[in-house]
Amino acid sequence: MDLAHRQYLAKLSSVGSISEEETCEKLKGLIQRQVQMCKRNLEVMDSVRRGAQLAIEECQYQFRNRRWNCSTLDSLPVFGKVVTQGTREAAFVYAISSAGVAFAVTRACSSGELEKCGCDRTVHGVSPQGFQWSGCSDNIAYGVAFSQSFVDVRERSKGSSSSRALMNLHNNEAGRKAILSHMRVECKCHGVSGSCEVKTCWRAVPPFRQVGHALKEKFDGATEVEPRRVGSSRALVPRNAQFKPHTDEDLVYLEPSPDFCEQDIRSGVLGTRGRTCNKTSKAIDGCELLCCGRGFHTAQVELAERCSCKFHWCCFVKCRQCQRLVELHTCR
Repeated sequence: MDLAHRQYLAKLSSVGSISEEETCEKLKGLIQRQVQMCKRNLEVMDSVRRGAQLAIEECQYQFRNRRWNCSTLDSLPVFGKVVTQGTREAAFVYAISSAGVAFAVTRACSSGELEKCGCDRTVHGVSPQGFQWSGCSDNIAYGVAFSQSFVDVRERSKGSSSSRALMNLHNNEAGRKAILSHMRVECKCHGVSGSCEVKTCWRAVPPFRQVGHALKEKFDGATEVEPRRVGSSRALVPRNAQFKPHTDEDLVYLEPSPDFCEQDIRSGVLGTRGRTCNKTSKAIDGCELLCCGRGFHTAQVELAERCSCKFHWCCFVKCRQCQRLVELHTCR
């Protein structure tokens, strides 16, 4: 498994606008078939970049209180070698990245940024619930299809029978399923004085934060798997035969994770020294667990915050700047 593997998506998040074919050649980590796709779909590539950025930000939000906090490095692979191993952290990064691309491309379709796609025109007529389908339904089918083509081609080009390719393809799809299973119906009422005589509705993607929460839950319940021959092909099955088989929406991983306590530069593990911890929590964000039993430092720091806010007619809020002394706990 080459070190650059999926990290090209995270690297994409830091490049400027992708508007010329030459830019595709310069993007680090893309395989040749992705470069070709990039050149054929230049107008979509800015959405891919936005999706990659969205995925990194969401990963860092979801893991902000964990020993592994989805921190990125300046080198390839940007998440460190943690993600080149078949761990549950790798499973999450693949899932959230593929979801990020599908989400951003879908939103670009609906907002009229792209010539190749627009609103989902298959959603029309009257629903069984009696409301009128109208407005611009998010074209999730196009977003998912583009994510499958662009993101999955990397694994398929390796021959998808290797256990790591099978794992990555499964988690890519689980990421996209997290959007599909949380699609929403949004509506608007029409009538005299806001009465709902007529209701028009459209399908919309969920907020990406909701997708992140869903995948974080799948991370916590991820299934450890191993490759096994099933008929004429190889498939991933639960390592523990007592566990029920995983579904398409679950995350799967091949190897147990390190504990992430100590810094290991070679593996891209930053360790937890210097991380802020919660003295009163017994959970993973608490000083005992986050600091791996090494203890913690306590310091008094001054925090500047807005206070005594007043609303002034019309129309602004004026606040004072107040200093507050707080205790800050950091891992030894």
